Amino acid sequence: MNKELASNIISGTMTWGKWGIGLSTHKMQELIEYNLEIGINSFDHADIYGGYTTESEFGKALQLSSIQRENIKLISKCGIQYPSDLRPVKVKHYDYSAKHIRYSVENTLRNLKTEYIDVFLLHRPSPLMNPDEIGPVISDLVNEGKILEFGVSNFTKHQIELLSVSTNIKHNQIECSLTHTDSFSNGTLDYCQLKKINVMAWSPLGSYFKVLDKKRARINSVLENLSQKYSCNEDQLILAWLFKHPSGINPVVGTTKKERLLSSVKAKFINLETTDWFEILEASWGERIP
Repeated sequence: MNKELASNIISGTMTWGKWGIGLSTHKMQELIEYNLEIGINSFDHADIYGGYTTESEFGKALQLSSIQRENIKLISKCGIQYPSDLRPVKVKHYDYSAKHIRYSVENTLRNLKTEYIDVFLLHRPSPLMNPDEIGPVISDLVNEGKILEFGVSNFTKHQIELLSVSTNIKHNQIECSLTHTDSFSNGTLDYCQLKKINVMAWSPLGSYFKVLDKKRARINSVLENLSQKYSCNEDQLILAWLFKHPSGINPVVGTTKKERLLSSVKAKFINLETTDWFEILEASWGERIP
């Protein structure tokens, strides 16, 4: 990935395996190929997904497909030590030692059956992370061609600044949605825009389709009217709302349903008017914009 992710929508794989729908190898291959057909060529992973099993399952499916490696972008993360059958650690914790980062990258390469990872992220900030230890191992892995670009996930401005003393951060994957708007006001998106750090948004639809509360009711009232104006559905409007932000947010869409994936791709072509964007934000906040 040179300047930006190749596809505006990123296909999130967290629910493809044991932590979700449990796709067979054949079904996973079919879904990978469908993503490519509709223009989604970026796939988001983490070593912990499926209790450390989903990357390997994806790799087997990818190997069975006819897809050329250079036509897709693979994103993965490491750092969370998650108690599971394959990793019976005593307690959930973070490990950003040079030894563990190298082990994680090389294990992900084996599981995904690839020679390089397009974007490699530290999954969550750790109180114990040491930039002087992280920087050199990332530099070595980049020089060896095992990762092409480095980034972080769920990091604040200050945490990025801390790590930037020893390495070049090009990506930050954060929780960002209409129902989780902290990054719009706490400086995270401003900082990423200033430093030209690519932003990926996990859970881009937020809690809108999960929680029936007052916030959801306010947003729904606005989206129903705008859906008619823009001839689209609610989830497309929520994604279009993210796309309008000048930081160039790339939503990580976690669905395995083909119709929802296609719907997500079409959201990029909805150009929300500025007043409509702020009306949606006002509905989320429940008060007039300051």
